[in-house]
Amino acid sequence: MTCNHESKVEYYNIVYKYKGGLIIDSIAFLGPNGTFTHEAALCLNGELVSYCSIPSVMKSVEEEINSKGVVPIENSVEGPVGLTLDLLVHKFNLKIEREIIISINHNLLSSHEVDIKDVRDVYSHSQALAQCQNYLEIRNMKPHFTLSTAAAAKLIGGMENVAAIGTLKVAELYDLKVIDRNIQDIDNNQTRFVVLSKNDHEITDNDKTSIVFSIFDDNPGGLYDILGIFAKNNINLTKIESRPSKEGLGRYIFFVDFEGHQNEKKLKNVLNIINTKTSFIKVLGSYPVANIY
Repeated sequence: MTCNHESKVEYYNIVYKYKGGLIIDSIAFLGPNGTFTHEAALCLNGELVSYCSIPSVMKSVEEEINSKGVVPIENSVEGPVGLTLDLLVHKFNLKIEREIIISINHNLLSSHEVDIKDVRDVYSHSQALAQCQNYLEIRNMKPHFTLSTAAAAKLIGGMENVAAIGTLKVAELYDLKVIDRNIQDIDNNQTRFVVLSKNDHEITDNDKTSIVFSIFDDNPGGLYDILGIFAKNNINLTKIESRPSKEGLGRYIFFVDFEGHQNEKKLKNVLNIINTKTSFIKVLGSYPVANIY
């Protein structure tokens, strides 16, 4: 799914009635408020709960403190979020229920009106600073690291001739002035977030499935054989990447996204075949494909 944040529709805090009582559908997200993950979480219905780390978000869902969790999994510029992938494989038995893709637009923010040429120090998260590196260098602005874009916005409150890089949402939350918009070096910068829960999403007309697997050590051409199964069954792969298995050098696990839902008959057969040709396989979830605008 894709969320239109310009409309600023904040339709969370939905209260559900159950057996005469009130239950809040709570959604954990990687905070604090004003981050891009917060923006992604605003696309969902429910009460939002901020957590300080990806593991703490996942743990809260696994322990049923929250019904869902929102974490980043991939950026079109920086690549995969390794921690999210590793935790899904090695630590938590959660399902990807949805994906959310938002455009990453960085903005230069200040606590007061200031001419851009007078700004010399800029604060933000390391990734935001890296994605705006050329912008900062051309204008001789010195970068300073903070734990998050929201932390940077909070830090510069009341300071003169300094700025922060952050979202329009964080500018709103901390009453900051937007002195320049869309300052990222690459315009088509998007981040993919996943909504994690204990349940799979039902079949729709436009689904995607994510799996992770490893191949037998003594099986030359093992990865080629598995990819051939997808090709033979005319199943389109949308992503494939490898990560260290954490079991020694030269040992890898493979993440594959492909079109279709795991409960479709053809895909059930394909996954059963792959299961016989791998030393380990885990279905991370089947979910609707996000629309990208």
